[in-house]
Amino acid sequence: MIISYAIAFIVSFFIVYLLIPPLGKLAFRLDFVDKPRQGVERKIHRKPIPLTASYAIFAGFMATYLFAMKGFTLQTGAIILGSLLLLAIGTVDDWFKTRGKDFPTMPKFLVQISAAVIVYASGITFSGFYNPISGVFVNLPEWLQFILTILWIFGVTTVINFSDGMDGLAGGLSAISAVTLFVVALAKGQSESALMAIILCGVTIAYLRYNKPPAQVFMGDAGATFLGFILAVIALDGAFKQATVLSLFIPILALGVPIFDNLFVVVKRFFMGKPIYQADASQAHYRLLRAGLSPKQVVMFLYLINGCLSLSSIILLLLHV
Repeated sequence: MIISYAIAFIVSFFIVYLLIPPLGKLAFRLDFVDKPRQGVERKIHRKPIPLTASYAIFAGFMATYLFAMKGFTLQTGAIILGSLLLLAIGTVDDWFKTRGKDFPTMPKFLVQISAAVIVYASGITFSGFYNPISGVFVNLPEWLQFILTILWIFGVTTVINFSDGMDGLAGGLSAISAVTLFVVALAKGQSESALMAIILCGVTIAYLRYNKPPAQVFMGDAGATFLGFILAVIALDGAFKQATVLSLFIPILALGVPIFDNLFVVVKRFFMGKPIYQADASQAHYRLLRAGLSPKQVVMFLYLINGCLSLSSIILLLLHV
């Protein structure tokens, strides 16, 4: 089984690694590049960067996933359809950015919710948890299952997207989280979740080869929302299954930095009366930059924090709480 995981990792890695350069050249021909914008604090790059890594990431993940799967299921179809919706709306959003415009929030919100609903309808849900005292499974009411599942998928999709503000950051955080979810799935004997997680490791690490500072390519909203969506699905189909009350924190800690940072940002925007969904420079990476750290120092520091939180989640797993 370990060999099949290794093959999946290698195949997904090389698909992305080989696709990014030609897609980058195509981006320049189509003028599908992220251009620096004066007066926008979030834009810290100084030259046009291709926005086409998302298509390499999507192709690498889906091709490997479909090849390694032992049959096509309703849940597989839901994951593919949800991913395609996010890739499509993300592409439109990225196209607006290439023209120096901002895409309206509502269409993105509706499509992300729709992708989450599709996954829920396929049977990938947060259904409940085991009572650690009685050992009895607490099955949540369907309306609560629906709300929690949608909130989780939408939330993780959004926080990974919000974290994509510096070279190597969102890709690296996603890779750390994917490795953690892979370990959790292996420990629980959840082969399908483990497969998805190791494929995600392959595509994110290959992407980091071109996105490490200074970045040669970006994945844009299309890629960041896709990564967040897949991470959320892996957690629902793996770490959240057969969980006790305390082990519910395992996937939350595995995605600790983007979740906790963006919760802080959302709460801060709410109390300041600012639009919650509107991008600004209030995330931790921008605050650390203003504090005097270099971009590489910021990325490595946040990697370290996310790594520590991920280790904490694995310790929780080993404690069988």
